[in-house]
Amino acid sequence: MRILWTLPYLPWPTTSGGKTREYHLLRNLAARGHRITLLVQSKVALDDATRAALEPWLERLIVLPRRPLRSARTLLAVAFATPPMLASVNGFAPDLQHTFEQLLAEDWDVIQIQHSYGFQPFERPLQKAHKPFVLAEHNIESALGAASYSLLPNWAGLFARYDRWRYRRWESRVLRQASELIAVSEDDARGLARLSAKTTAVVVNSVDCDYYAKVRPDRASQRLLFIGNYEYGPNVDAVEWALDEIMPHVWQLAPNVRFSIGGFALPEQWRERWTDPRIDWLGFVPDLRVLQNQTAIFFAPLRQGGGSKLKVLEAMAAGLPVVTTEQGASGLAVINGEHYLGSEYPAELARIIASSLNRPERLEQVGEAGRAYVRATHDWAVSARQLEAIYTRLSPAKETANYAYRT
Repeated sequence: MRILWTLPYLPWPTTSGGKTREYHLLRNLAARGHRITLLVQSKVALDDATRAALEPWLERLIVLPRRPLRSARTLLAVAFATPPMLASVNGFAPDLQHTFEQLLAEDWDVIQIQHSYGFQPFERPLQKAHKPFVLAEHNIESALGAASYSLLPNWAGLFARYDRWRYRRWESRVLRQASELIAVSEDDARGLARLSAKTTAVVVNSVDCDYYAKVRPDRASQRLLFIGNYEYGPNVDAVEWALDEIMPHVWQLAPNVRFSIGGFALPEQWRERWTDPRIDWLGFVPDLRVLQNQTAIFFAPLRQGGGSKLKVLEAMAAGLPVVTTEQGASGLAVINGEHYLGSEYPAELARIIASSLNRPERLEQVGEAGRAYVRATHDWAVSARQLEAIYTRLSPAKETANYAYRT
C-alpha cells in the first residue's frame, strides 16, 4: 500500500515511548512491503544521523520546521484560538498545510494522522478533498490534564481549567472526523469510543524482543532503575514522588539500595534538590542493555498517564522484574504478583522493593514471567500485523488486487 503518515515530531532518536512506537511501526510496515511517505513538523532540525535512521524505510521523508514556542503566532493562538494550547503550538502552520494539500492530490491507500494535537493544519485540506483518514492516539490527551497543567504556575490555574475545556471539545471534534481510530490499549480504546461514538481498534505497544533477549539482570546488585522522557509530565511526577515519599522508606529498610535515574531531558535542578549519593543521575542512555545487566529491579512509580508503557515493556523484555503501580501496568494483560510486583502506597512499594532484593529467586521468577509475556504478545511484528489488518479493512479492493498480483 501507499501510505501517507504525519507526525508532529521526528521519530528518531527514540528518546520517548511515542517516538519508539512510531519508528518501529514504520520500520516493520516498510519491511512488509508498504511504501510510506512521512510528513513531519519538527521542533528540531533534521540531522544526518536521523536521516540515515529513517530514510531506508521510507519512500519519502519531508520535514518542516515548527515555529518557536514564544513566537507571536503561537502566543496569540494559545490565548485566543479554538484549539487548545498543545494543538495551537503544533497548528496554524501554513507551509505544513500547503505541503499536505499538495500530497493529497496523489493517490493514497491510507492516510494516517498521529495525535489530535497535530491535526489542525490537516483539517481543512482533508475536508476539502473529502479524503478518509486514520487517527492514532497514544493517550486520551484531555485526560492528561493533571500531568500537563501541574507544571504551570499557580496563577495560571484559571487558564488550565479553560484549556482542559478546550481540549475536550477539540478532541471530540477531531475524533468524530476520522474514518478509523487507533488506540494502544483496550482501556484507551473504550475511552476514545465514548468520546467519538466510533468503534476504536487497538494496535498494542511492543518491543524488539530479540534486542533485549540476551540481557541478564544482576539480581544481587541492590540497584533500582527508572528511565523516562522528562518532557512528559507523568515521568516527572514519578521521579518526584519516588524521591520524596518512597525512597526514604526504602533506605530505612535497605540502606545500600541505589536508584539510577536516566532518560531524555533530565532536569538539572534535580541534582541540587536530591543530593543523596545513592542516587545515580544518568541522563539519556542510548543503549539500555548494559545498564539493565547491572540492575536488580525496574522501578516505575507512575501515578499519571495512559495507554501502556514502553519503558515497562522494555524492562520486562530484558527479564527485569518490574515494581510499579496500577497505572504503570495499565494496558497490559499482566497479573500483580506473577508478571510484576505492585502497590499504590509509598510504604508498601518500599516494603516490596526491600523484601524482593533479599530474594533473588523471586526476582528471577517475576522477571522471566514478564519476559515470556512480552515475547508472546508484544513484539513489534505483532503490532505491525494489527495495523496492517486495519489498513486492509479500509482498502479491501486494492489489497485483494495486490495479493492476486503477488501470488
